[in-house]
Amino acid sequence: MSAGIQQDIDLSPYNSFGVSARAAWFMALEEREDVELAREFAARHGLPMLVLGEGSNILFVKDFPGLVLQVANRGMALEDAEAVTVQAGENWHDFVTQCLKSGLYGLENLALIPGKAGAAPVQNIGAYGAELEQFLLSVEVCDLRTGQWQSLSREQCEFAYRSSLFKRAGLSAGRSGEAQWLIFSLTLSLSRQFTPNLSYGALAEVFSDKAEATPQAVFDAVCAIRRSKLPDPAELGNAGSFFKNPLISAERYHELQQQYPGIPAFAAEPGLVKVPAAWLLEQAGWKGKRRGQAGVHDKHALVLVNHGGASGEDIYLLAQDMSNSVLQRFGIALQPEVRIL
Repeated sequence: MSAGIQQDIDLSPYNSFGVSARAAWFMALEEREDVELAREFAARHGLPMLVLGEGSNILFVKDFPGLVLQVANRGMALEDAEAVTVQAGENWHDFVTQCLKSGLYGLENLALIPGKAGAAPVQNIGAYGAELEQFLLSVEVCDLRTGQWQSLSREQCEFAYRSSLFKRAGLSAGRSGEAQWLIFSLTLSLSRQFTPNLSYGALAEVFSDKAEATPQAVFDAVCAIRRSKLPDPAELGNAGSFFKNPLISAERYHELQQQYPGIPAFAAEPGLVKVPAAWLLEQAGWKGKRRGQAGVHDKHALVLVNHGGASGEDIYLLAQDMSNSVLQRFGIALQPEVRIL
């Protein structure tokens, strides 16, 4: 057995839902050399590989029969006055905090998003009017199929709403979870001059006087808003928003307005509008619902929770019923934001 590779590991500490699942094999990756060892081991034994950070956007429905690679490299470094490289194994919120302390601005609206830095490009994380792609310069990756290392530009990452080249590759692998890309580091372009992003309604309400929107104040406000709406995974197992906000045609939206005059929407790409999935689910009566130990958060209908002892299948079946009810009532299909394995 290769050094550092463990057998039959419980994954409940490695996913924010806290559901029980086991990995046939497990390895923490701290150096480039670890990646090659993992590839050789998986090839020798014919194992699929799954890349895992903090497991804050994944639901294990079954055990994983292959090799789980946990990204564990650490560190951040300035490339120039306004460009910073962060290793994929760094906690994202800690990185945002450190940037703020270092006088590097731009990421304040993305504070308190759970997970590691390496997961940020996969999901093209976004919150409160900001998205990762606005700041990303490049991503250092390894193609696990070939072992080739390369630097991908923002354009090569093919970012879209809560999606990217990396996420689509993972989805195309289906439930096997077979990984193609391993993100090892990312380089971001930030700014020494602070310009507050108050495009999100809740932030604009907090800062009616723009002069009060200092970097620390915006950071603190974002953290407060998130804490008021989303449960701490350390206290109540969850993966944040379970579903994406659906995009529908403007024509379909106007039709729904006739039946549901209060239905909210946000501008999206031409001809499309984005409808809040939380509103749809709340109208369908899901907020605060519970089935055994699986449930829906009582403050946010978009957040599925593990009250303790729920299996991944329990949560998955609940999510399916929620999605089906929205489809039947509104004719809108919800797509999971959380990756399901």
